[in-house]
Amino acid sequence: MRLIPLYTWTKGLHSMKISQTNFMKQPWASGVTLLVCVIIAMLLANLPITAHFYHACLETSLSMTISNETFSITFPQDMTVEKFINDILMVIFFFTVGLEIKREVVCGELSSVKKALLPVIAAAGGMAVPALFYTFFNVGTNTAGGWGIPTATDIAFAVGIMSILGNKVPISLKVFLTALAIADDLGAILVVALFYGGDINIPLLCIALVIIGAVYIMNKLGEKRMMFYLIPAIIVWFLFYYSGIHSTMSGVVMAFMIPMDARFNRSYLNRCNRKYITRIIRYDDDEFEQGVPFPNGPQRHCLRRMSYITNNSIGMSYRLEHALDPWVNFLIMPIFALANAGVVIPDISFFNIFQALPLEGVGMVGMGIFFGLLFGKPIGITLASFIAIKCKVGAMPEGASWKMLFAVACLGGIGFTMAIFVDTLSFGELAPAATDMLRSFGKIAVLLGSLSAGILGSILITLFAKMEAKTQ
Repeated sequence: MRLIPLYTWTKGLHSMKISQTNFMKQPWASGVTLLVCVIIAMLLANLPITAHFYHACLETSLSMTISNETFSITFPQDMTVEKFINDILMVIFFFTVGLEIKREVVCGELSSVKKALLPVIAAAGGMAVPALFYTFFNVGTNTAGGWGIPTATDIAFAVGIMSILGNKVPISLKVFLTALAIADDLGAILVVALFYGGDINIPLLCIALVIIGAVYIMNKLGEKRMMFYLIPAIIVWFLFYYSGIHSTMSGVVMAFMIPMDARFNRSYLNRCNRKYITRIIRYDDDEFEQGVPFPNGPQRHCLRRMSYITNNSIGMSYRLEHALDPWVNFLIMPIFALANAGVVIPDISFFNIFQALPLEGVGMVGMGIFFGLLFGKPIGITLASFIAIKCKVGAMPEGASWKMLFAVACLGGIGFTMAIFVDTLSFGELAPAATDMLRSFGKIAVLLGSLSAGILGSILITLFAKMEAKTQ
């Protein structure tokens, strides 16, 4: 699900010669890293020599207890390594997603009604139809609540495949799928917030809303200092964690509170730069002959001041997004994959996602997820796009055909990060043993469905690109 800035499509897509130093800058690098982590997690969870160690690490307690003769406090309660990853590290992931969504809404591909309508409508179709596929196989069963699993697109893998395919995919469709994924992320966030929380603690939620309101007012009053946003963000996470709303939602909410306007405007930057540059370049011949090092004390002060002013001439939202992006793509998401993709495979039949699990009252979870990703996503995206374009509320991406749009929509069926995240929140109302089995089975279905969607999309894109090349 991780978003890739749209400008990355305009550079370097034709070159596959990657050095070690610029690997992290490639649009497909995060997808490759995630895939490697999935394979490692599967091996760690199933090899006899590592399986016990792997699960013991995830179940290790991270709670801290303070006690004496009169009282005992444990914080956070029941915190394990796995919960730390899913409830704390993933907050940073969702925070970054929130920053990216806000950027695209304010000044990107979703910044105007004309730009936003087609990808937003396509994203809605790409969420509704997979949910219907899942519901068809699970209606009236105890597993009907897992409909949110196949609804989200993992843009990291989709971007990786499109990058490898190079110029076979029109740039307009790459932008379309990326913008669609942004809208898709927002929809997935709303699904998690509305349907996958716990029992709501109203007083704690009200306190959190008061703090969020205060931060919003502070933003409107022009406050640009970072600590006045990050400290409330930590408090809001704590309140969300104990209020019953999934704590990751605090990351999204607080991301929308971060100001995009810079602390210093252009005229102030120009005045200060002229003032300090004049002092920095003032380096007399006498100082050179005397061996006075450059920069000297006053010049170092000017350079530090210029660095501070230049840094604060970029909006806080942009700075945070730029700083967090490599950490999220190459640390947090791989750790999430290592912790959540390690499904125990008791025997080869567990890969048969079309089987009915030996549990009373459950539906065809594997089939619902698999067909929702493989067929529901491309059908929903293409059908919604067709309706929007025919009703003239959206325009076909430039240089694209319906065949190629459908092929690219197949890549929308790659649903790793958010799909597995929703899977970890599903089926909690069942017995613990049944819940664990269903979640593991759901992860296998997500992996197989995403793999199949990626292969199908790649084959169709290659085939249609050759057909279009022959007709030109």
